[in-house]
Amino acid sequence: YKVTGVQTCALPISSFTPSLQGFSQLNASAMAGTRVDLSGASVPIPTVMTFYPHPQEFFSGQALRLLTPLPEKAIQISRLGIAQLVLLPFNQALADLSPEAFVQNLLVKGLQARHISVGQDFCFGKNRQGSVTDLKTWAQTYDIRVEIAPLACLGTERISSSRIRAALGRGDLVTAQALLGRSYRLIGQVVKGQQLGRRLGFPTANLKLPGDKFLPAYGVYSVWVEGLNSGRPAPWPGVMNIGLRPTVDGTQPTAEVHLLDWQGGEFYGQTLQVILADYLRPEQKFPGLEELKQQIQEDCRQARLRLLPNPSPLNL
Repeated sequence: YKVTGVQTCALPISSFTPSLQGFSQLNASAMAGTRVDLSGASVPIPTVMTFYPHPQEFFSGQALRLLTPLPEKAIQISRLGIAQLVLLPFNQALADLSPEAFVQNLLVKGLQARHISVGQDFCFGKNRQGSVTDLKTWAQTYDIRVEIAPLACLGTERISSSRIRAALGRGDLVTAQALLGRSYRLIGQVVKGQQLGRRLGFPTANLKLPGDKFLPAYGVYSVWVEGLNSGRPAPWPGVMNIGLRPTVDGTQPTAEVHLLDWQGGEFYGQTLQVILADYLRPEQKFPGLEELKQQIQEDCRQARLRLLPNPSPLNL
């Protein structure tokens, strides 16, 4: 198993980054090891190494819904000042590497790591035999600095992807945001739908989301939308429905967003980022389209009450 074409690294390692708080601890440690060298010597590049597919998905053989699919993860880490993303294909060859070979072949030879940052529960190598103590011991022989970041906690419990998924699954955006350190968002390309919203007087943008994106509780959300060609730098307020649309006998989950008071044109083919602000109500089936229309009017009214007093989201 070899890695080539990578610049010398200051390296946080993560198989999955559910929380910006936790990742920021890793990143801060790695960034502390980067310095400008005016002599022209090689300077470590802030880098993230991650695995794809997720090791849990590889070993279970079951698709894993991700809080941050790969393209979204790249966006998030670039905002934190990371200059290089190393994506390691997680396959049997990687799974069979001994802990010592993981350090020698990947970290030393492949990545030329100079400074490594990992969480205190980081394990590596075949059957997760390598510990952070082993990592520090082997790294020391290559003059590689290793920083161990403490576990990120909210209250007395560790922040984990399972806690975040549970909060999103019940529509608890307040807890999800506290765990994530940011608002949960959906990123997708606008595609043509059945145009039911337009016929009801509430045109929507239908988003094609990554197939491995974790969806929160089905229902209606107040949202902020980024990526519009509106000439306005701030996000635009809107209402989003996520779910099966049972009133019209839908069978596949959809994500569609209505922009409040939008007077611009259509945006087919554009990629929008939708930031979830409030969970307004769960999905429900109405007797007919007129009742659905009345509820959409109420949803828009509720969204305005929650969004418009605030000029923009506080923590994207």
